[in-house]
Amino acid sequence: MVSDMSVEGRQALLRSHGLNVTAQRLAVLEAVEQSPHSTADDVLEAVEKSLGAVSRQAVYDALTALSVKGVIRRIQPSRSPARYEDRVNDNHHHIVCRTCAAIVDVDCAVGYRPCLEAEDSHGFQIDEAEVIYWGECPPTCQQSSSPSR
Repeated sequence: MVSDMSVEGRQALLRSHGLNVTAQRLAVLEAVEQSPHSTADDVLEAVEKSLGAVSRQAVYDALTALSVKGVIRRIQPSRSPARYEDRVNDNHHHIVCRTCAAIVDVDCAVGYRPCLEAEDSHGFQIDEAEVIYWGECPPTCQQSSSPSR
């Protein structure tokens, strides 16, 4: 996770993953750090506030490069645009609100990794699982969907 990292720390992180340091990549990384689970459009808006005019393609390219190199993580819950977060290298999952689409992190079962122990791995060496829990967030969405509306 990148949270609360200095500019120098972000530069070092990019270099450690074999990436050139660019203003766009630094701004994208900061945007994802400041607002995990952002869409590409959310990141574009934040980068524009930080850098001024920047092309949509430059932001998309930075998001792709950062996710391919494992600096950030791309997730895409069903019926949702891709989202980006800086929490990487752990086996956490997500809870998504069916009503407002809020997304929160949830850790995998502590001490036991059922999501990485498939009944039949078909010969694959499994190192990651994507589990998405669905429901309604408290209290607003739960109240708005109650039968007493």
